[in-house]
Amino acid sequence: MSSFQLVLSGRRSSRSAGVSRILPLSLAIAAVLPGTAFAANADAGDELDEVVVTATRTAVTADATLAPVEVISRDEILRAQSSSLADLLRGRAGINITNQGGEGKLTTMFVRGSESDHVLVLIDGVRVGSATSGLVSFQDLPVSLIDRIEIVRGSRSSLYGSEAIGGVIQIFTRRDRGDATFRFHAGAGSHGRREGGIGIGGGSEKGWFGIDAGFKRTDGINACTGAGDPIFAGCFTTEPDRDGYTQQAFALRGGVNIGESVVLQGHGLRVSGENEYDGSFVNQSDIVQQVVGAQLKWQAGERVAVQFAAGSNKDESENFLDGAPAGDFTTQRDSASVQSDITLAERQTLTLGVDWLRDRVDSSTIYNNTNTGRTVRERGNRAAFVQYQGSFETSSFGAHDLQLAVRRDDNDQFGGKTTGNIAWGVGFAEHWRITASYGTAFKAPTFNELYFPFFGNPNLRPESSKTFDLGVAWRGERTRIELNAFETRVDDLIAYDGSIFLPNNIEKTRLRGAELRVETALFGWNVAGAASWLDPENRAPGFNEGNDLPRRARETARIDADRAFGDFSVGLTGIAEGERYDDLANTRSVDGFATLDLRAEYRFARHWTLQAKVANVFDERYETTSFYNQPGRTWSLMLRFQPAE
Repeated sequence: MSSFQLVLSGRRSSRSAGVSRILPLSLAIAAVLPGTAFAANADAGDELDEVVVTATRTAVTADATLAPVEVISRDEILRAQSSSLADLLRGRAGINITNQGGEGKLTTMFVRGSESDHVLVLIDGVRVGSATSGLVSFQDLPVSLIDRIEIVRGSRSSLYGSEAIGGVIQIFTRRDRGDATFRFHAGAGSHGRREGGIGIGGGSEKGWFGIDAGFKRTDGINACTGAGDPIFAGCFTTEPDRDGYTQQAFALRGGVNIGESVVLQGHGLRVSGENEYDGSFVNQSDIVQQVVGAQLKWQAGERVAVQFAAGSNKDESENFLDGAPAGDFTTQRDSASVQSDITLAERQTLTLGVDWLRDRVDSSTIYNNTNTGRTVRERGNRAAFVQYQGSFETSSFGAHDLQLAVRRDDNDQFGGKTTGNIAWGVGFAEHWRITASYGTAFKAPTFNELYFPFFGNPNLRPESSKTFDLGVAWRGERTRIELNAFETRVDDLIAYDGSIFLPNNIEKTRLRGAELRVETALFGWNVAGAASWLDPENRAPGFNEGNDLPRRARETARIDADRAFGDFSVGLTGIAEGERYDDLANTRSVDGFATLDLRAEYRFARHWTLQAKVANVFDERYETTSFYNQPGRTWSLMLRFQPAE
């Protein structure tokens, strides 16, 4: 990801008041609640017992975790027919997504109102993101190669260290089982969209493998409406052209069982492409996103399991202005960990681990520490953590669950940082469960904030947070209802300080909110709904105190509904987001909006499926960031050959 893009767009990227737009969708979600007695399709309940690993770094069912989690399965990804990862994630509980001009353009995510660099993203266990900008290139991650996604909301620094203030998102690429099979897809759509992919994979008790390759191209839309008012807004120029995007992706993975106690596996993902956008300094980038990793899992005994893991993420951007070179940024994050899970007794687990991380920068921009005068190209981080998970039966209240975790990070730039987490849950009245948790987290300053020429401040401290979370859940045979309320206070937020003309630790924020999630089956329809309410208050002393943090909608909602009629199925996705502000002063607002997508698919032969989708059916004209357009009504067709998995 181009660090230059981040500097231009600003890190603090708005208030929402679109209740009239969002209320009908929220009511639609609520309407499914009384209907659980009429559930006629068991599929809705099949995924409620999904095993997740992201919340605790150990395998537990989603229903047993003490953190708010959401799992997006491969089947759901295929049904949704999403054109991008942002399209798949937007509107889900606690998530706000902004985009600067359509597919392939800079996409940022705010989880529970935290900053866009306050969410940790893992791909197959490997930490990803740009060390210079602090952002993850969500726009460059291909949906076609994703097997499942685990979303954990709330602080998780006690297990993962920096960045996990708002939550953790882990993306898993495909893993094949059974006989080796070939797969294929090809599609077309609006704005000159064309895409395709091929792959093969399979596995047995001894091992497994998979290879996939994909291509995508869109001619795009006019990304930016032009220079803003004042001039230091928008894209600083007026270029009324179409801004295309091209992506090539390749994934390779495999694993082998060595005896009965050792599993060795490895994976690699490389995405390259070309992105066109509007800008007076840069208007084209050649990008590379690369993730490689390996894990060795050893069942050392009946009660002890050990895992060794190592990985690397490269984020590369070579920039141009009208074809002329305009700088390049390459960052590499190398990581390694050792983790041991010890079963102390039945339902009592102790986890011990150490992590190592190194960020490296190779750029045409020289990053200097202005305190020492030395060029800075890398920094390291070492950490150790311990976690306890236990479950206790009581005669009056059923099972009590407890999770305790503490972690110590030692960073070359700022020294040590200790974080912790405590969570408790109890089940009662057969179907009900209450959870409560408290956690601390932090975010290390980026290379841009520390060392970017005429912008960096090497004296910055890590941003830190405290989060309280209270949840209640009800689960029936085919229905789950979950409500979570939270408050996060972030101190030492990094923002531009006019008194020193540099970024500084001057801001404080209070993030309050609630999230409702519903999954059920109703009259043969599989229904999943989410609604979120957020109060993102800026508590920095001075002119902006009491304002909303920018680019966060106060209200968001999403509903997905699908039904099969033999070989034919139909579905819809409705998303609504309230009004938001696009600046810290809360003087520039972005209107709320609501969109409706309709989709259908027909399995016309044993392994062949034809999919069709119309997105934004009512051609809603909206923005998620001021001055940057979003596509209107679009259509897509996809032909898939996929033997049953």
